[in-house]
Amino acid sequence: MINTLIFDFGNVFINLDIEGNLQYAFEKFKIDNFSDEMLAFNSFYEQGLISTEELLEFYSDNFPHLSNQELIDIWNFMLKDFPKHRLEFLQQLKKEGKYKLILLSNTNDLHIDWIKEQFPFFEEFKNCFDQFYLSHEIQLRKPNKDIFEFVLNENKLKASECFFIDDNTDNCKTAETLGIKTWNINPKTEDVCTLFKTEANIF
Repeated sequence: MINTLIFDFGNVFINLDIEGNLQYAFEKFKIDNFSDEMLAFNSFYEQGLISTEELLEFYSDNFPHLSNQELIDIWNFMLKDFPKHRLEFLQQLKKEGKYKLILLSNTNDLHIDWIKEQFPFFEEFKNCFDQFYLSHEIQLRKPNKDIFEFVLNENKLKASECFFIDDNTDNCKTAETLGIKTWNINPKTEDVCTLFKTEANIF
């Protein structure tokens, strides 16, 4: 029986425009794709291995035509709206108290700062969860197996009693190798609020 729900953040609660972000970044940087070094720095930042200052310094050195604020705007371009009905769905789950609620997100300081500024209900959202794991704070990152093992061990959970919702296929595949049931949600056609209808065979 499922007793724990583990949610991703982006494209589950807050909408993202990942494709648009790539196009915007390429246009602003005047490049055709990200270099291996850029991808590495992005990953380091998402794991909390480098600071915001170090990330901006790296990009400023490589793209001196852009100001720090322009770099931050490029970085945050993917972040879009946070539909209030998803918060209400989560609050109802919390009120019912049937499941342990965990957030597990690949994110970073710049994104979280932007979200806090744009959405005053962020603290309400955060308080709905029993555990709130952000990659840059725990220095672990999906889809690596160790981040899921960390969550299971920290909370003394059985994988077979957990259900994980994420829009990234690789993240779901890793969770499944540990015995965690998953919903690889399609943000273009599905909404987390239909969880118990869409996954009725699980619940």
